[in-house]
Amino acid sequence: MTDIAQPKRTKKDFASDQEVRWCPGCGDYAILNAVQKYLADAGKDPAKTVFVSGIGCSSRFPYYMNTYGFHTIHGRAPAVATGVKVANPDLDVWIVTGDGDSLSIGGNHLAHILRRNLDVNILMFNNEIYGLTKGQYSPTSPVGTKKKSTPMGSIDRPFEPAQFALGSQATFVARTIDQDIQHMTKTLAAADAHRGTSFIEILQNCVIFNKDFYAANVERKVRADRTIDLVPGEPMIYGKERDKGLRFNGFEIERCAADEADVWRADTKSTAPAVILAGMRDDPEMPVPVGLFRSVEAPNYEIGVNAQVDDAVAVKGAGALEDLVYAGETWTVE
Repeated sequence: MTDIAQPKRTKKDFASDQEVRWCPGCGDYAILNAVQKYLADAGKDPAKTVFVSGIGCSSRFPYYMNTYGFHTIHGRAPAVATGVKVANPDLDVWIVTGDGDSLSIGGNHLAHILRRNLDVNILMFNNEIYGLTKGQYSPTSPVGTKKKSTPMGSIDRPFEPAQFALGSQATFVARTIDQDIQHMTKTLAAADAHRGTSFIEILQNCVIFNKDFYAANVERKVRADRTIDLVPGEPMIYGKERDKGLRFNGFEIERCAADEADVWRADTKSTAPAVILAGMRDDPEMPVPVGLFRSVEAPNYEIGVNAQVDDAVAVKGAGALEDLVYAGETWTVE
């Protein structure tokens, strides 16, 4: 018997019939298009793919995907995704969230799914603002942010999402930007190939409440000089002329010429350099790191859970729900 060749999928196979209802010019459109095209090019099966989201502009994502999906409650997408993946380990599970959804009410859930290392992919759209609820500052907004909820300026120190993920023992941490589809697609592919929880921070433009907050770093005309792509094993060189480099001096990172012998090579196995690089985004003298900060192997949570279930069944039998309900002490209320 020969296998029947599967038809080549296209981006349209992953697009639902729902009207996309983000603000015109929102960076979410670019992310949606990149994800749909990547899944098609990678030969994914919509019937074996699940998108789980929480609350926020980004969390409308499952409606626009012709896959299975859950639009859950604020901050709880990791909990629902955990249930999906543990019960169905063969499914391809993606979590879509925003900086407010994931790092405010959902911060605890995000930390635990990262340390547990389920084989899921997390796309965190970071626009440094609450967009859906009309422009309050978020956990990633810079100190001094003046918005409706902070008219005198925010006094909260913000999270750096990549550092948060690294501190939660994430096995894969990356950053990309909505304006660079080629880089975003490359990052999606790397995350998808990783066996464990992949965390991608996507710098995403909110055209209504935080327009162009990262333009000084990622606009096409300045991107080469203001960003550096971290490619595992490759020297950390950047600039239009590829003439600038970065090196470590103890626990400090500094600029140098690209031809210097001590230019650092991107290392996804060492935690300390990754944490330092992840915190560079607000330094006006330094390029913004994008690309891959960390990629290491660790046991997958869903594999461990199902192995325990199999062991228990082998010893005690499959059992029945009724037996479980009536096990132990019971009493009757009259």
